[in-house]
Parts: sequence; structure tokens; C-alpha cells
Amino acid sequence: MSVVLKSPAELELMRQAGRINAQVRALLRAAVRPGVTGLDLDQIAREAMAERGGEPTFEGYTAHGQPPYPGAICFSVNEQLVHGIPTDRVLQEGDIVSIDLGVTYQGYVSDAAFTVAVGEVSEEVRELIRATEEALWAGIEAARVGNHLGDISYAIGARAEGYGIIDGYGGHGVGRNMHEEPHIPNKGRPGTGYKLKAGMVLALEPMLAIGHPATYEERDRWTVSMRDGNLSAHFEETVAITEGGPEILTRIDE
Repeated sequence: MSVVLKSPAELELMRQAGRINAQVRALLRAAVRPGVTGLDLDQIAREAMAERGGEPTFEGYTAHGQPPYPGAICFSVNEQLVHGIPTDRVLQEGDIVSIDLGVTYQGYVSDAAFTVAVGEVSEEVRELIRATEEALWAGIEAARVGNHLGDISYAIGARAEGYGIIDGYGGHGVGRNMHEEPHIPNKGRPGTGYKLKAGMVLALEPMLAIGHPATYEERDRWTVSMRDGNLSAHFEETVAITEGGPEILTRIDE
């Protein structure tokens, strides 16, 4: 496994990318309401990134023979887990929407995501969203020098008890590229895997579902949805491993 450690100068550029990401996500979260479309949110993201000197990381991205991704954000609604393409689909009261945002700043990438309810939802759905975000925080807490990747995976999976943990998707390294080594599963055994070192930057991203964790890829060759049609949630932050503990690069002080 080839893991690239970031220099102090590189980390500072990634902080800038992360700051832009956090600011744009705050605008997107505030804009989510019944009647808004994925294209509306995509345009908000594009304009806000450009105003701050950032560029959309996702647009044009391709992998595994997929067509170039057309959006600035990923817009996934209800049973759609990840990689949903922003369209004119109108958000309805009672939906949940996951928005994933990549921002590139001077060649460095930040990657983060959140799930939010559109209006009122049931307690079961609110708990799914809470549990997924808490699983993210548990993983971040384990992202410390001297720990192992398995400690992060175990912390996330332990908080996810009672939910479907999606196989084949998880966190990853990030830096010059959106996806770098290592891959970070959302379940695992403590004390296993690569030992964490200062200078690593990881995008941690738990994905949980109500029901069975099996997924399928829709005809657009990007959107990943739950096979049983149940709801799913997704949270992500970009985190630097430092001697002083995990530093979340994609958050701003509130």
C-alpha cells in the first residue's frame, strides 16, 4: 500500500479546500426544502465554489469504465445511497437527501457529505441519520497517530449496530486526487491494517441503511441504490492525522 504523507504546505492548501467545502455545504444544507431540485442545488454549489476560488472535483470524474460524471455535487434521495446525479427531481416533504461535495483548490481536494431530512420525517428516519453521523464521529475519534485503519473501521461499525453497513464502499485517502490509498471499510477489527501516521489525510464516510445492505447500480451507471428500496444515509469529512489528534479539514467554526 502506497500512502502519501502530506507536507505542512500541502496540509495548508487542503485546509483551504476544506474551508471552501464547509462553507458551500452550509449553503446547500440551508437551501434544502420541499420544491428544490437537484439542479438548483448543483447551481448553488457551482456559484459558491467559483466565488471562493474552488473548482468542482466531481465534474468529469470517471472510473471503472463509467461515463464522465456530469454534476458538481452528488444528489442522492431516499433509497439512493451515493453518486446520484443532480436532475430536475423535486424534493418532497418527508424525503431525505444526501449531498456529497468535492472541492479542488490549487490542485488539492476536499471531500465531504451529509444527509438531511426534507421537512418532517419519522423518528426511525431521524435515528438513521443520527446514527450515521455518530458513526462518522466515532471513526474520527479513532483517527489518531499509532492507531490502525482497523481501529477506524471498528469504531464506525460498532456504532452502526442494527443498521445495514454497505459493503464495497467506505473511506479513502485524499490529496492531489479524490481517491488515494488507503481504502477504509466501515467495519473491521481493531489493531489491524495500516498504522496511522502524521501527515495522512483521510476521507471517512460511513454509509448505513435501514434493512439489507445490498445495492445495485442504476441505468445512469453512477447512482447506487438500495436493492430493497429502503432508506440510506451518508456522512463524510476529510480528516488530517496529526500529532495533536485528528484535524477535521472540512468543517468551520460555528
